[in-house]
Amino acid sequence: MIRRRIAAYGVCRDAQGRILLFRAGATSPHPDTWRLPGGEIRHGEHPADAVARTVAAETGQAVEVLRPIDAVAEVTPQGEGWRHTDALLYEVEVAPGPLRSPRDDSVAEAAWFAPAQARQLPLRGSAARALGLPVVSPPLPSRPPTGAGPRPRPRRGQRFGAYGLVTDPEGRLLLTRTAQGYPGAGRWHAPGGGTDLGEQPRDGLRRELREESGQSGRIGELIWVESRHNPAALGPEGYPIDWHSVAVVYRVQVDQPAPLQVFDRGGSTEQVAWFTLSEAAVLPLTGLGARLVAKARGG
Repeated sequence: MIRRRIAAYGVCRDAQGRILLFRAGATSPHPDTWRLPGGEIRHGEHPADAVARTVAAETGQAVEVLRPIDAVAEVTPQGEGWRHTDALLYEVEVAPGPLRSPRDDSVAEAAWFAPAQARQLPLRGSAARALGLPVVSPPLPSRPPTGAGPRPRPRRGQRFGAYGLVTDPEGRLLLTRTAQGYPGAGRWHAPGGGTDLGEQPRDGLRRELREESGQSGRIGELIWVESRHNPAALGPEGYPIDWHSVAVVYRVQVDQPAPLQVFDRGGSTEQVAWFTLSEAAVLPLTGLGARLVAKARGG
């Protein structure tokens, strides 16, 4: 069994450039590993609000959330299965003062480390990413066949995705048009989509970019985190789901555009095209597409 969740963590540094880390205690699934302060987001909660809430609760100090930094998939064993955590990393400031003492055995201690010292510790994936170390997900078991027994109807769910503000050397913007039968049908949208189990967000965006457009690009900085809660969304079979979607949006540069082609036929993308910013501004756009165009135009 694979459980998936979304979490938000704070990258806290003090005046000396040290980073704040927590050592997992005896009752943690991963004792003696070190992680960033933070935790799982609540259903419908924006990740920025979640990181402010969880870091304040764990440190006992006032917290200021500055900006999103990156995202990483943490895949760890849990019981007889696996847990996939889509972890959002935020730069935060913690008010000076003594840290809260651990309230239970899941946390053994909290401490500040110089980056070089922290890199020698047994780190969780999000902490490793914050320190510039590579994160590799272990191979996961394949999903059971679609017809393997009845599947219960979920009443609410979360989805994590990765999208790109994709430009070429001429400054044109790449957009995809949503196919019929999908939310936003006929409107132009940001390239990207949901990430797979065990897949890193940047790898998921690279895959989606190839499938939707045939392009390869350089993925740069994370520019914003999208969070949308729709309590009245319709599921794939037409029944209502209380739906919460979270997505990261990266800058992507395609240095050598290839011929445009939608390889994922029958999926949510029916067409892909390059547009100048003035052309893109008058297109029928999805909500994310409109925010993407506004950002590209300097909004």
